[in-house]
Amino acid sequence: MISGDITIAFAPLLPWQVLAVLGLASLILLGFAAWTRSKGFPWRVLALGTLLAALANPSAVLEERQPQKDVALIVVDDTTSQSIGERRARTEAAFQRVQERLSGQKDLEVRVARVNTAGASPSGAEGTRLFDAIERALADVPRQRVSGVALITDGQVHDVPASPAQANLVGPIHAIVTGNRNEGDRRLVVEQAPTYGIVGNPLSMRLRVEDPTGGSVDTATLKIRRDGRDMPSARVGVGRPEVVPFTLEHGGTTVFEIEVEAGRQELTLENNRAVVIVNGVRDRLRVLLVTGDPNPGERVWRNILKSDPGVDLIHFTILRPPEAQDFTPVTELSLIAFPIRELFEVKLKEFDLIIFDRYRRRDVLPASYLDNIARYVRGGGALLEAAGPAFSTPLSLFNSPLGDVLPGQPTGIVHEQGYRPRLTDAGHRHPVTAELPGSEGTEASWGRWFRQMDVQARSGTVLMDGANGSPLLLLDHVGEGRVAQLLSDQIWLWARGYEGGGPQAELLRRLAHWLMKEPELEENDLRATIQGNRLMVERRSLKPDDKQVSVTFPSGKTQSVKMTEGQGGKSNGVVEIEEPGLYQVGDGQRVALSAVGALNPKELADVRATEDLLKPVVAATDGGVLWLSESANFDVRRVKPEREAAGRNWIGFKANGDYVVTGVRQLPLLPALVVFLIALGASVFAWRREGR
Repeated sequence: MISGDITIAFAPLLPWQVLAVLGLASLILLGFAAWTRSKGFPWRVLALGTLLAALANPSAVLEERQPQKDVALIVVDDTTSQSIGERRARTEAAFQRVQERLSGQKDLEVRVARVNTAGASPSGAEGTRLFDAIERALADVPRQRVSGVALITDGQVHDVPASPAQANLVGPIHAIVTGNRNEGDRRLVVEQAPTYGIVGNPLSMRLRVEDPTGGSVDTATLKIRRDGRDMPSARVGVGRPEVVPFTLEHGGTTVFEIEVEAGRQELTLENNRAVVIVNGVRDRLRVLLVTGDPNPGERVWRNILKSDPGVDLIHFTILRPPEAQDFTPVTELSLIAFPIRELFEVKLKEFDLIIFDRYRRRDVLPASYLDNIARYVRGGGALLEAAGPAFSTPLSLFNSPLGDVLPGQPTGIVHEQGYRPRLTDAGHRHPVTAELPGSEGTEASWGRWFRQMDVQARSGTVLMDGANGSPLLLLDHVGEGRVAQLLSDQIWLWARGYEGGGPQAELLRRLAHWLMKEPELEENDLRATIQGNRLMVERRSLKPDDKQVSVTFPSGKTQSVKMTEGQGGKSNGVVEIEEPGLYQVGDGQRVALSAVGALNPKELADVRATEDLLKPVVAATDGGVLWLSESANFDVRRVKPEREAAGRNWIGFKANGDYVVTGVRQLPLLPALVVFLIALGASVFAWRREGR
C-alpha cells in the first residue's frame, strides 16, 4: 500500500449561490472598512474568511493506491514461412532478447503468444493471424495497462486491420522482421478454377506465374498431373494470366497437381505447386435400350431407367421385323420407323450405355452397324446384353461382329429349371454385387429363376452363377470400354416379388453405373478419405491382397501402412494426420490423393519478408520497424507515455504507472471548534483595536 497525492474536497453547508452572495457582501463590508482605514480590518478579514471557508466545508482526501503492473506482449510467428533460411534462428534470438530486457522489471508483466498455422486456423486457409492472437492475449487487460506489443514475424500477416486508425488498437505495436530485404521467390497463383464441371465438357483454369527476379526470362515450364498421371507439359508466360484447358474424364473428384519449374531465386518450392480439385458430374445420361422380343422383363428395364431423373432413355422394341410380309399397306401402318442409321452411325458415340434386351439377329441392324457398336465399346463405350433364348441359337448376337467383345460364348444349351442366383467368390468382392441385400452367408435368400442360357466364359469376371454352376452375370473390360452379360431374361421375377424377390433395382443400378465407369464401383481401386484427424485408406480388389501401401505426406515424408482385410473385397489402413496439404497413397499400381485442409494456403502464397503490411499499424500506434538482418543487437527500453516509443535501433514499452484505489481517508480542514475560536478571537481583536 502506498498513499497517493492529497486532494482537497468541498461539501458546502449552503448552496454555492448563497455562499457567493455572502462572499460578495463580505467583500463590500471589507472594502468599506479598508476605505475608512479601520484599525481592525485584518481581524475582520480573518473572521469573515474563516466563516466563509467553514461554510464551504473543505476536507483533505487521501487515496490508498495499489500500483498495477503494465503488460507487455511478445507475439512470436511460428508459422511455416518462418522456417525459411535463418528466420527461425533470428526469431528465437530476438524473442530471448526482448524477454530478457523486460522480465527483470518489477512493474511489468510479460506475456507471450506463439502463433502457428494449425493454431490460427486448422485448415491453414486463413494464413498467419497475429492480430487475433493479440486480441486473445490482451482480452483481460485494461487499455491503460498495456505497455506495448512486439511482433516477431516475417511480415506476411493476413489479418491486419484494413483501417488501423479506426481499429482501436493499443500500442505501441512494433514489427521485428526476421527476413531479408528485397528477397526473390517464384510462385504459382491459381486465379480462377472451377469447383465442378460436366464430364466430357471443355473446362479451363486461369493461372499466373509470378517471379519478381525473373530478369529477361518471360516463360516457364508448367507440369500438370491429373489423378496422379502426367499430362503434357506447357510453356506459360511469367507475370501474366494463362488459361489452361482441360476436360473431366469421370464423375467424382479429379485432382490436378500443377507445378512450375524453379526460378532464378527461390525461398521455397512449396508455392511453386498448386492443387485444384474439380468435382465431375455427368450430364443427363443417354441410354439406348433395344428390345428384340417383347417380354415381361422389358418393363423392368424401362421402369428402373425411367425412375432415374438423370437418365435420358431411348427405347425401341422391334415389333415388326422386315420378314413380316403380310401385305399390309404402308399407309396403314402405325409403327414408327426405326432410325437405325441415325442411332447406330451418326449419333452412336453420344450414348453412354447401349442395352440389348432379348435381341436376336434380324435384318433390322446390318452387320456394319453391329461392327460400329463393337468399335464404340473398344473406344470407351458401354454395352449390356440381357440374353434370351435366341442367344443360344444361330441368331445370337455372338454370331455377329459383337461376338468379339462379348465375354461369354453360348454352348447352345438353355437351362429350363428352377435355380437361385448365387454370388461367386469374385462376386462377393466386386462392388457391383458385393453386399447386395440378401447375399449374406453362403447361400443368397433370393427368389428362383427358371431359365438360363449356358455359356463358356472366354474372358472377364463371373460375378453370379446359376443353374448347374453356369455363369449368370459376366463383366469384362474391352479396350477402353466395358461389357456386361446377364444370361437370363427372368430378372422380372424379382421385381414381381416371386418367392420373396431380390435386389433387382440395386443390382441393375450398380451394373449400369459400373458400365459407365462411376469411380465408386471400380473393382480394383485405391482410395483415401479424411475422417477427423485420420487418413482412412481403402483398397478394393478381386483377390485378397495384404500388400502394404505407401503414404506420402505433404512435406515429402513417407510412411508404410499395413492393410487389414475386411468385407466385400475391401482392405483398410489408417494414418494419423500430422499436417495440412495433399496426401498421396500408392501401392505400386494405383495412386490415390486426398486433401487435408487448405490445398493452396495463404501462408505459402507469398513468403517474401516485408514490412509493408504492418507499416500502417505501426504508424497508427507510434511503434517502430526493425529488420533483424540489419539490427540484430537492438535495444529495448521503458519510456514515459508521452515520449517516443521507437528509434533507429531500439523499441520502447510504455511505463503507464497505473493503479487501483483500495481505500479513501477524509480529514476535515476546518473543525467547528477551531472555526468558532478563530472567528470569535478575530472579532474580539477587531473590536479592541477599533475601540481604542
